[in-house]
Amino acid sequence: MSGTNPFLDPARQAELYGHASRLASRSNALMRAKTAGRSVPDTIVGLVRDHHERPDRLGMVLDLGCGRGTSSLTLARKLRPQRVVGLDASAALIEQARQRTQRLPGLPVTFQRGDFHRLPVSAGSCDVVVAAFCLYHSPRPQSVISEISRALAPGGLAVLVTKDLDSYREMDQLVAAAGLDPRAEQHESLYISAHSGNLADLAAMSLDVLTEEHEEHSFTFDGHDHVAEYLATNPKYDLAPGLYGNADALAAILHELVPDRPLTTQSLVTFVVARSREGRA
Repeated sequence: MSGTNPFLDPARQAELYGHASRLASRSNALMRAKTAGRSVPDTIVGLVRDHHERPDRLGMVLDLGCGRGTSSLTLARKLRPQRVVGLDASAALIEQARQRTQRLPGLPVTFQRGDFHRLPVSAGSCDVVVAAFCLYHSPRPQSVISEISRALAPGGLAVLVTKDLDSYREMDQLVAAAGLDPRAEQHESLYISAHSGNLADLAAMSLDVLTEEHEEHSFTFDGHDHVAEYLATNPKYDLAPGLYGNADALAAILHELVPDRPLTTQSLVTFVVARSREGRA
């Protein structure tokens, strides 16, 4: 193991997000397992409606780390701003987001590849900036939030979303018990940079924090085949050569070494809503 957190290692970003199918496979496996917890894009919409001074007259909404475009499309459909811009560092994910949007004509959504440390928007141009499940990919999340502050119009709103350090611990225990990675429970959390315990403090460096909400999300995987779909592209573990990206091989090892049964795990999801300081009364 290199010792570098895979979410903070620039050399691994192409591996993690260079193929949209890998993220889709992991996300789909997780969502099929979900048994409790609100839809994150829908929750973001609700928070904007609750806290923005004019949620029915929004100009630009910027969606950072937009991935395959799911959150951007939800923001466009339900908030009806003049424009939604989805930004992501992965060319493959941006391309898939664009393809999905082509099947939904009429939505004011565009997608752009870019670096969230240097937002490609002018100062004060955004009514809302969303950063969901992406700040932990930066070794300097406070600099991203400073950029968010720069981009927000007076009275503009930021909605930041992350996970707790201990998310999916039961998955770590299974991986260790099966011998797939005996040190699975000792690895640093993927979310170490921006997590439930520090997100509000990070936001407060540049913004006025309005509210912080924590919600436990629960997941039950049907068995080893379902778990392997998620594990196959999870970068946290040191898997043997040939196992990363190979769900069938992972499932075979799990079936051989550990009794097959459903796996229940949790993740604490944290939402922080903050306002631009220029908009403070």
